[in-house]
Amino acid sequence: MTVSQSFDFDDIVVGAGHNGLVAAAYLARAGRSVLVVEAADHVGGAAISAEVFPGVGARLSKYSYLVSLLPEQVRQELGMTLTTVKRAVSSFTPSPENPDLAITIPQSDPEELRKRITEFTGSSRDAQAWLEFYTRTERIAKIVFPTLTQPLVSKEDMRELINDPNDWNDFFVRPLGEVIEASISNGTLRGIILTDALIGTFADAHDLSLRQNICFLYHVIGNGTGTWDVPVGGMGQVTGQLEDIATAAGAVIQTGVEVTKLEEITGGIRVQAGKRDWTARNVLLNATPSVLAELFGDPAPIIDIASGGAQIKVNMLLSRLPKLRSGASSEAFNGTFHINEGYQQLIDAFQAAQGGALPNPLPAEIYCHSLTDPSILSTELQELGVHTLTLFALHTPYELFARSNNPITKDQALHAVLATLNSVLAEPIENCLFTGPDGNLCIEVNTTVDIENNLNIASGNIFHSPLDWPWAQSDSEIGSWGVETSRENVYLCGSGAARGGGVSGIPGHNAAKAILNRAANSEGISTFY
Repeated sequence: MTVSQSFDFDDIVVGAGHNGLVAAAYLARAGRSVLVVEAADHVGGAAISAEVFPGVGARLSKYSYLVSLLPEQVRQELGMTLTTVKRAVSSFTPSPENPDLAITIPQSDPEELRKRITEFTGSSRDAQAWLEFYTRTERIAKIVFPTLTQPLVSKEDMRELINDPNDWNDFFVRPLGEVIEASISNGTLRGIILTDALIGTFADAHDLSLRQNICFLYHVIGNGTGTWDVPVGGMGQVTGQLEDIATAAGAVIQTGVEVTKLEEITGGIRVQAGKRDWTARNVLLNATPSVLAELFGDPAPIIDIASGGAQIKVNMLLSRLPKLRSGASSEAFNGTFHINEGYQQLIDAFQAAQGGALPNPLPAEIYCHSLTDPSILSTELQELGVHTLTLFALHTPYELFARSNNPITKDQALHAVLATLNSVLAEPIENCLFTGPDGNLCIEVNTTVDIENNLNIASGNIFHSPLDWPWAQSDSEIGSWGVETSRENVYLCGSGAARGGGVSGIPGHNAAKAILNRAANSEGISTFY
């Protein structure tokens, strides 16, 4: 322990989500005294496994559920033994015009992909265009992803790293909708691509702000491949391991402690939690920028419909997988199953939501964790043939549910979810829902308001705040870590930091490195980078 005599701890981490635990682990392993305080009675934040349905032996990834952005570098440096597995297929999509037809996109078989697309569209042109499109994103991923755990570079430096004027123009300058339309002719295939630009982001394909481009970038660069993998044992295994690593290194973790105020003191920060308080040289906040403002008594950031949360997360337990209009398919539930996410459907849904209505049909995608990893189910449930089903609905902004005048209710959201599901099924999904010991059907709907209330995330934004490009937004940020705040000893280590969003650990890593490098510089020794 290196704690200064002037402070109770070297570093206090507020919030024990996965990013906070990553930061704590790095700092404690560097020999610093670290306290982690968490308002909930458990660690994990949005990256948890939970028994969502009382008395039912299924531990579901309640909020976040797949892993792509967690760097292999972080896993190795912290000694994580996390097991992730790839899904059998990339995606399965019924045709919006005729749900009796569907296309499967294989995970990593270019020739099979070419065959599937050609059969679905009747032409080989889109198959070749698809392969070329994702060859380009893979090229970008290999360049951009390693920079996420390094100090921020300028926009000009990033453009030089990309080193391809066409790639730079198409993915960083032009609205993504223009690029998709110029590359792919089939509306179903266009929609599959566009969904990665809209998960958790409320934007049109042609939005000049390029919010959709930024969201798309983060969905296709993970670990240089863009592959989204299943964490064996559920998302709780990620935070469970990080908790063990942090505590083994000496970090102290206290749950059930809600921080109520932060105050600057000479050379550090005072952290108050009711009648308790501690002092630290640094505070790392694993919460939203709006929480940071609240704890210091500053004005809260303005959140409009474009910057708020924009998704519904639904957890289900099924007694069996449902029959499909497109016929029996062992592939359908093994990847991302797109529902009413054709290109025009996504454009129409955005316009409906922007006008204050819940989209009809509701664009959504589903995924069955238990097909890839049955370990999240009890032996009894596995023997019964029970499966999980996760649904993520797009273009359902916070404003629809939080407005004072005629807000969308949870019952209305549930009705829309069931309707969109049933539009591609040969039987009602209600027939397949598992019944818990309390007599209730096992389905849980989490709107943006629920996420805000349950996780203290303003507007239910799963990224904490709008995503931004992974480079410095001003000259003063060049060379920084993107975690610094206007207060010298306060750092953002959650998804609201630069290059945050998703289960990545990147902001936690970067906040720890910012502190360690600063400490090294002050002591006149070499930095970590």
